[in-house]
Formats: sequence, structure tokens, C-alpha cells
Amino acid sequence: MIEIEDMRAFVEVSGSGGFTRAASKLGIAKSVVSRRIAKMERDLGVQLLSRTTRGVSLTDAGAEFRIRCERIVEEYDDARDAAAAHRGDVVGKLRLAAPNSFAKLLAPTLVDMARRHPKLEIDASFTDRVVDIVAERFDAAIRVGQLPDSTMVARRIIPVRSIVAASPEYLAKAGRPRVPAELSDHACLIYAMSAIGGWSFRVGGRWSQVNVGGRFRSDNGETIIDWAMAGLGIIHAPTYQMQQEPQSFYTARPGHHVAHSVSWCLCRPSSTISYTCTLELCLKVTCIRLLPQSLSSTSYITDNRSTYT
Repeated sequence: MIEIEDMRAFVEVSGSGGFTRAASKLGIAKSVVSRRIAKMERDLGVQLLSRTTRGVSLTDAGAEFRIRCERIVEEYDDARDAAAAHRGDVVGKLRLAAPNSFAKLLAPTLVDMARRHPKLEIDASFTDRVVDIVAERFDAAIRVGQLPDSTMVARRIIPVRSIVAASPEYLAKAGRPRVPAELSDHACLIYAMSAIGGWSFRVGGRWSQVNVGGRFRSDNGETIIDWAMAGLGIIHAPTYQMQQEPQSFYTARPGHHVAHSVSWCLCRPSSTISYTCTLELCLKVTCIRLLPQSLSSTSYITDNRSTYT
């Protein structure tokens, strides 16, 4: 019979591309991971992974099975954590790092967490710098976009949708880009902390990346928004951050020819929360892993209004 930890091992191996990294993230021996995968393949009667000297890759059957396994593991973890929250009160300090743009978004969730656990101290650091969770002694960090290889436990909490927008003044002067490729001819405002070299769009159902440039670059998202509102160029920003700005700044939708804004678009990054996994963090991690349920109630985070066609 396939067990939940077998599925967890399979998800980690297929996600990290190898048994060694998966074993490190799971905190178990590589041989244990290998046995669990082999057991699953025997029980199912199909090969899930293609093994080579370079690493492992999913077979067709494995790719389809992974989608379902990931969903089952996440639902199991959510159910377990919800039950664990009733096991006892959380005591101690929770040190959390998140991007500056998450400050207002997280505030209600942290307030609710503090009310539920009166003995919990919360130390929230909001910075666009990528913190070193272990060296700087954070319990968890929220990050947007692709994560580097790490032994940290990473869990997706919310998908992040982004838009491309500009002020009426800029568009009156420089014109309105009709397709993503035209952005390379415009003054774009660059977020210096992005791990992605260009701006990603879905065009006709396929992802493409446009290399953009401009005179202005900053490691602070709020500064870039201020520049865009001043007419200095075009911005690519998450909807949760733009929600706080005037609606006229970015309200155009696909198929609508609005003079003061650029059409909505999608970008790939998701928001993840990474955390260390030690016994003393058990109950605090329970709080951390309940964040997706709290944040998912904020409708504009996952607003899916945009693609270029």
C-alpha cells in the first residue's frame, strides 16, 4: 500500500531532480528515499522516474502521478497542521522575513496569529533583500519567484499575478505597447532584486520572456511604483502591491483599448515560504503553514485577468 511519506518522497525527488537533494530536504537517508520510490513503482506497476547518471526525470506516467501526489500531500499537511493547532499553545518568538511589499498584506494575518496564540512573540522583518534564514536566525522567510537550491523546506503559499502598467503621462508621450515584444523599445523601470533576467508573459498559451531596460533601477518596489506614477516609465509589479495605488493607473484589460494603461499580463513567479525544520519549531511551523489559508482569502492576490493573445 502506498503511504503518504512515499508520496512525499516522490514529490521531492521529482522536484529536486535527484535522490540526494530530496533526502537532504526530507532529513532521511538517500537509501530510504530510493526504497520508497521503488516500492511505489512496484505497487503501481509502472515506472515513475527515468534514472540516468545525470539525475532523474519524470516519465509520462510519473508526471501525471506527481500532480495528484503533490495535491494529496499538501491537503494532508494542511489537515494535520489544523489538528495540531489544537494540541497546545505556541510559546516563544517567531522570526519571519518577507518582502517590503508583503507588509500590509501580512499585517492582518499576523494580528490574527497573535490573538490566537497570546504567548507567541512575533518579530517580522520586511526587506527586499534575500535573507540567509540559517545565518540570520530566521524561522521562516517569504520569497517571490524561483528559489535557489536549498536544504530548507519550501512550501508554496499563493500564486502571484503581475501586471504591466504606466501613467497616462508616460503613455501620452511614448505610446502604448500593443504586444510584449514592444516593451524592449520603452523605458522600463527595473526591480533590481528580481531573479529573472526579463519580464515573462503568456502569449497565445505559451510563455515568453522579453528583455527590458531603462534608466531607472531600484531594489525597492515602492520606489519603482512612485517612479511609474511620476511618468518615468513602465512597471511590472504584482497585483497585491498595485492594489494600493489609484485604480486609473492600471485598469485596462485584454481587448480594451484604454489610453491611460497597458493591458494586463501574467508572470510566472509564485510566492513560497521557506523555513527551518527543527523540533523546537514544531508548533511555530504549524502557524507558518497555515498562512496559505489566511492569505488565499485576499482576492486580488490571485487575480487572473490578463494574458496577451
